Amino acid sequence: MFSPRNSITAACAAVAVALCTLAAPLPATAQGRPGLLPDFTELYEKQGPAVVSIDVTQKAKRQRFPDISEDDPFYEFFRRFGQIPRNGPGGPGGQQREFETQSTGSGFIFSSDGYIVTNAHVVDESTEVTVRLTDKREFVAKVVGTDKRTDVALLKIDAKDLPRVVIGDPEKLKVGEWVVAIGKPFGLENTMTAGIVSAKGRDLPQENLVPFIQTDVAINPGNSGGPLFNMKGEVVGINSLIYSRTGGYMGLAFAVPIDIAMNAVNQLREKGRVTRGRIGVQIQELTKESAEAFGLKQASGALVNGVEKDGPSAKAGVETGDIILKVDGRDVRSSNDLPRIITAIRPGTKITLTVWRKGAQKDIQVTVAEMKEDVASAQPRRGTPAPKEKAKPNRMGLVLSDLTDEQRKELDLKTGGVLIEDVVGVVRGNVQPGDVILAIIQRGTPVPATSAAQVNDTLSKLDKGASVTLQVRRGDNSFYTTLKLGNGE
Repeated sequence: MFSPRNSITAACAAVAVALCTLAAPLPATAQGRPGLLPDFTELYEKQGPAVVSIDVTQKAKRQRFPDISEDDPFYEFFRRFGQIPRNGPGGPGGQQREFETQSTGSGFIFSSDGYIVTNAHVVDESTEVTVRLTDKREFVAKVVGTDKRTDVALLKIDAKDLPRVVIGDPEKLKVGEWVVAIGKPFGLENTMTAGIVSAKGRDLPQENLVPFIQTDVAINPGNSGGPLFNMKGEVVGINSLIYSRTGGYMGLAFAVPIDIAMNAVNQLREKGRVTRGRIGVQIQELTKESAEAFGLKQASGALVNGVEKDGPSAKAGVETGDIILKVDGRDVRSSNDLPRIITAIRPGTKITLTVWRKGAQKDIQVTVAEMKEDVASAQPRRGTPAPKEKAKPNRMGLVLSDLTDEQRKELDLKTGGVLIEDVVGVVRGNVQPGDVILAIIQRGTPVPATSAAQVNDTLSKLDKGASVTLQVRRGDNSFYTTLKLGNGE
């Protein structure tokens, strides 16, 4: 997840973490009269007992003695008073010792027989997890399993007939709707805070599997793993992140939608781990310009810019340049929708992809494979094609040249490919020196780029202010980019 060193923008200094709650029997509702603020008292009384405090003990190591040289003036002082062993800081007696740290978080009971949900980061590397109920009872909890991709952990305590939450439907949440959180901010148990839904389906850096619910509910360290309730008293999310420059609340909090969390929880409960589906494609966002180039009226769908060799999609016939519009009839509105839909499908399941190809829709049957979480990402190829003597820039401001046989071999290209040696002036589009043009999209169909002369000739025929969509290779990745005629003319 995020940390103070991984801020959402370079200007930010910190990103802290926090969470929300899950399911229960009959929910309590928050009442209010028109024109007045809602009353959450009944919700707190009914759902508060299902929210728990979590205390975590973790073991870590640190230096037992100062790391100080014998030449240092203070060396004899520390040695004399027992801070450095007589045989020196590096000798027997040890430089490190184990010590315990404590941290706190929140959670909620979703099953009356003792199953509890919290954040994975709350119990990460724990040696002991203690759960405290609102009636002051304490239990040592077993960590059944964790899923770091969704930041969800499942705990189990030995108890029966416990109060539990009611699971809601985050799809029905509306921006502007009142929501509340109950948790343990800064160690203050059973604290309730309220706010509204600020946005839905929020994408955060380095995480494309969770469409976060953004709220302005006051969330602080210790709220992590606690529930986010709607006005009906149903859990709609788990408070997981805050955006902050100080480490404290600044009005931007993010919750994992409860349906995403419960999918992970149910798998952890059944088999102790989470499996996710994959179909072996690389995708990118479809812009308005690229949609027009492929003959689509709306920029909706996921543009396939690469197909894994011998992967599920390749075997089924999915091609680079296809635009995935639907999965089993479910609309893919943007490229971020596709991984969320696919990863939620059980491996081995046959699905139908509706794709846009050469001006028409086509249904393709694909068998979903299992995603391997520990598979390392592909490394970039060695170097980039070496430029030859520079040619003149074309109308787009691109200096192009043909690839040599050696360069094609390095890029694993049998034929075609045009090297972008340089970019001159202001070029409106995502291209840079070293990129290789693979194809030009004309009337919705990719036309292979066979030579620099061919590409330059095509661009020379564009009307002033026109645009062109190219398939471009950069390192091991290929993607589509739309260029507009600019100052390169």
